[in-house]
Amino acid sequence: MIGIGAIFAAFLAMLALMFLSMPVAVAILTVGAFGGYLIYGMPLVQTMGGVVWSTLNNPAMTAIPLFMLMGELLLRGGIADRMFAALAAWLGWLPGGLLHTNIGTCALFAATSGSSVATAATVGTVALPALGKRNYPIRPTLGTLAAGGTLGILIPPSVNLLVYGALANVSVGQLFVAGIVPGIALTLLFSLYIGIAYPKAGRQKAAPRIPADEKRRLLLHLVPPALIFGIVMGSIYGGFATPTESAALGVLAALFFVWLNGRLNWTLLENCFIQSARTTGMVFLVIVCALLLNVTLSMTGGTQVVTRWVTSLGLSQTAFLLLLVAFYVVLGMFMDTISMLVLTVPVAVHMVTVLQVDPVWFGIFVVVMCEIGLVTPPIGMNLFVVQGIRKGGPFNDVIRGALPFVVIMIAFTGLLILIPEIATALPDLASQQ
Repeated sequence: MIGIGAIFAAFLAMLALMFLSMPVAVAILTVGAFGGYLIYGMPLVQTMGGVVWSTLNNPAMTAIPLFMLMGELLLRGGIADRMFAALAAWLGWLPGGLLHTNIGTCALFAATSGSSVATAATVGTVALPALGKRNYPIRPTLGTLAAGGTLGILIPPSVNLLVYGALANVSVGQLFVAGIVPGIALTLLFSLYIGIAYPKAGRQKAAPRIPADEKRRLLLHLVPPALIFGIVMGSIYGGFATPTESAALGVLAALFFVWLNGRLNWTLLENCFIQSARTTGMVFLVIVCALLLNVTLSMTGGTQVVTRWVTSLGLSQTAFLLLLVAFYVVLGMFMDTISMLVLTVPVAVHMVTVLQVDPVWFGIFVVVMCEIGLVTPPIGMNLFVVQGIRKGGPFNDVIRGALPFVVIMIAFTGLLILIPEIATALPDLASQQ
């Protein structure tokens, strides 16, 4: 059995390889497979194939490419721009104006996308020109898009929750339900901050008043995402579809609405299939490489060593979770969210189980940590996505615009620790029915 020092050395070696610009998946694979070979030789390496095959055969993994495809269809099918127009008509009068529309559109698109990057990119493409024409301050505009995009991995359906469920052997349906209340709460907190910090944003060149009849007509543009969300979640909790089958139903519904918009053609389908395959391949490559590292940790007793070391510190449940917050915030500065999940969840779940932490609650906690990682420099993916859409200007504007929302998410994490029912009440209620 290896010692705690060897585990920390392996972790530092992996981070060092990443800093040397080695791809994350390759760095994880190098430490996992090479470390296992040094300790146990070829017998350990030969067992890795079977473990990877059995994990990737998990039905939850099959849902990932389907949710990716559903998001791509909505992204390219003209749904997002209509959603933005509808929400702008209904939210534009609030203190903060269209900054609320950025958050609201991100939250609504998140309910059909499952990806933070796709959410930030889609809404940003529509929102940046609209807010620029009305002289909105650039930093909060960029910050709301980067932070609002993070809701894509919290509000179900979420690819990150799917990955967590597969790695931690937790019900994906329970995780999806658990993400609803925290997702809504975080959306409201973002909007509350906007109303307080930027009450006069956009008033210099406000949009013309929209007649009541036109506002009611625009509500029809919110029907597609609402129906897709209802189909996905309703089919799971109606008891007649697994998460994979619900994802397939969501894809069919997305295809219908894209056709209804007059956008469905072979070129669009080809682009959606290719981009979905690329994204899925990237995600699965990281998952496979991390699984190989986890095989080495399990066979060498590394997981048990880390758990015993943590319990020997005598930390309370709350103190340990606060320690994890600090760990994940730092890790999120240098690693993408999927890598964070697959690298830490198998070990972390084992530790929090000893401390009697609800694994469903912990899934929401970890995903919120991933959200923070998406908007913290230097590797925050949403920061780069929003800056890429902007096409010019200092990157510092995006960082400074997003930092207040990082503080809000950290504060929300503290609230989640103090009141775990925020994440557990709805799944507990669903399980009783």
